[in-house]
Amino acid sequence: MQGAVTTRNVTPAAAVAKAAAALASHWPEYVCEFACLGLFMLSACSFGVLLGHPDSPLRAAVQHAFARGLLGGLAMGLTALAIFLSPWGKRSGAHINPAVTLSFLWLRKIGGWDAFFYTLFQFLGGIAGVLISAAVYGEALSAPPVSYVVTRPGPAGVAVAFAAEFLLAALMLTVVLQSSNSTRLARFTPFFAASLVTLFITFEAPLSGMSINPARTLGSAVGAQTFTAIWIYFTAPVAGMLFAAALYRRSQGLHRVFCAKLHHHNQQRCIFRCRFGELYVQQ
Repeated sequence: MQGAVTTRNVTPAAAVAKAAAALASHWPEYVCEFACLGLFMLSACSFGVLLGHPDSPLRAAVQHAFARGLLGGLAMGLTALAIFLSPWGKRSGAHINPAVTLSFLWLRKIGGWDAFFYTLFQFLGGIAGVLISAAVYGEALSAPPVSYVVTRPGPAGVAVAFAAEFLLAALMLTVVLQSSNSTRLARFTPFFAASLVTLFITFEAPLSGMSINPARTLGSAVGAQTFTAIWIYFTAPVAGMLFAAALYRRSQGLHRVFCAKLHHHNQQRCIFRCRFGELYVQQ
């Protein structure tokens, strides 16, 4: 009861003070999230042009649509892996996805204001990455079929796109939680996550465009000024990852979530409610 009273009695001034303190202390991690998602979108736009634009020599050389999808999946999987293992990714934990951040907030591994600023900077980073790409590529990025690499439902329709985004998001977080909280697998979490990115883009993209990331979708939507069924990409990934988090919490217990970083085998500081050192004591 006392905790509930304290929460209700937090004044606006106190909330602003806490937000300012979080920003002053943890801004490097927030900027890392901004930069990492910005780079991810710059890579997505670049490979979108290379593999999708009709005048691209690479598109002309690779005629088969599945082969281009596979190349795109490999390119973005390697991009994700490079981000996860980069100094910036190691510093922030490389969420680069509001759905991931909100799931770790629900799992009590990240503070409220840190989650707010992570999410804000992820959205800003996604938009910035696309706008920078637009300045670099111009018409090549905006023209169909590249169209700012927007994510939109495929021919199977909205319901299939929603289900696909939900299931893939749930699978992604399940793999992250199972591996990052295992002594044997924790150091391989970035490789598992990057491999899923490759597989998802290769095989699922025709159904929903493969986002599982609200910030990634909004970045392209803002650039293209196209917001077709954007509600799917704001709801399905978050719902899917929260569902996976709930299943993990029910089966393993909240005490079996040790940190919110995808990659913890490094010397970078950790701003989360971290108990990673206990992982090797409990197992």
